[in-house]
Amino acid sequence: MELDPVLLARMQFAANVTFHILFPTISISLGWMLLFMRWRWLKTGERPWLTAYRFWTKVFALTFALGVVSGITMSFQFGTNWPGFMEKVGNIAGPLLGFEVLTAFFLEATFLGVMLFGHGRVSERVHMIATFLVAFGTTMSAFWILVLNSWMQTPVGYEIIDGEFHVRSWMEIIFNPSFPYRFAHMLLASFLTMAFLVAGVSAWQVWRGKANPSTPRALRAALTLAAILIPVQIVVGDMHGLNTLHHQPQKIAAIEGVWETEKGAPLLLFAIPNEEERRNDYAVGIPKLASMILTHEWDGELKGLNEFEAHPPVKPLFFGFRIMVAIGGLMLLVSWLGCWMLRRTGWQPDRAPRWLIASIAAMTFSGWIATVSGWYVTEIGRQPWIVHGLIRTADVASSTPAPHIALTLAGYLVTYVLLIAAYISVLRYMAEKPSDSYDPAPSGGAIVPGATQLANKENAA
Repeated sequence: MELDPVLLARMQFAANVTFHILFPTISISLGWMLLFMRWRWLKTGERPWLTAYRFWTKVFALTFALGVVSGITMSFQFGTNWPGFMEKVGNIAGPLLGFEVLTAFFLEATFLGVMLFGHGRVSERVHMIATFLVAFGTTMSAFWILVLNSWMQTPVGYEIIDGEFHVRSWMEIIFNPSFPYRFAHMLLASFLTMAFLVAGVSAWQVWRGKANPSTPRALRAALTLAAILIPVQIVVGDMHGLNTLHHQPQKIAAIEGVWETEKGAPLLLFAIPNEEERRNDYAVGIPKLASMILTHEWDGELKGLNEFEAHPPVKPLFFGFRIMVAIGGLMLLVSWLGCWMLRRTGWQPDRAPRWLIASIAAMTFSGWIATVSGWYVTEIGRQPWIVHGLIRTADVASSTPAPHIALTLAGYLVTYVLLIAAYISVLRYMAEKPSDSYDPAPSGGAIVPGATQLANKENAA
């Protein structure tokens, strides 16, 4: 069988993106959770908040390191596998990637050291500011990356001169039609991924009998955050879908398995898309609901794939979207049920049913599954274009022989599987390790009133 170098190059880039996105998805929002824990420690002086902050700072450092390394590897592929991309749109993509480094990565890298090693060496206020700037830097990194990705989905603000794309309006490029929806959707996905990681690890500590006084606080904060944000994500996701229907209707047609243009299209709960015969096998659906959701009319018309000369492959989008939605539904169920039942125990997880704690622990990495599924829907849904409607993916691929790409792809996959296994193993080791002892106010740092009062009470006891 002859290998397709373009398909292999796409698979290699997908492998890199899949591995890379796992870690920024956590670090973007974990920085803000650390800021919240830091603020609670300063406000209340309760030692468990400092314990939680220190533990999750270590997790943040580990996650940040893997995100940086995998991001560098991914950027090399623009030159090795997709040289034509930068040749054509480098005047737009290059500055946006540069803005990400200048305004985000440098900010993160500079103040990360203060956040990790400055407690007790700088004042509490300076340390709090450093934590804020790291969190802000991770968000700005997501901002610029999503600007570029969104522009590739809905390109505006450009002009083409001698086959090269040039900037006509930076404001149009940055705030392109799909960017606000993608940015909000991705940030919410990041916060939900982080919330279930924090809640899941905390539940695992309870399950294994390794909980410490900080565990209930971390579990409550994370589970409450998830319960609040999931309904918001549903609303934002609906708005994002309407925007996609307007700008990329063929993507929506593939997601919904709509082959022929029809009014009152059903919402398919399950089917097996048959691309050869252009129909859905074993379809189970709810009549007219897809039209209602996407057009807000029961008899709204949805364009079928027959309307488009080029459209993305159907099966990856059809199943990827349903996996994302199914995981989101489980998140909603577990977070709401968890908040309700744990609230009845006074947020004492050791008094909660064991099956509830196990369910929360089982959802630790559910955000990864939902995020990757959604990302696949977004990126595969743009095919066969790399810049939607303007540049085909095959036209910017390198001439690297297929066997060479296959060899490096295999190497990437093995390495990434080992790194993910190592990450999870280290995270488990850290979760089950007894919390480090510490003074209520680290030497060299400002002593906050709440911490001093608590220390006096503990010494008296």
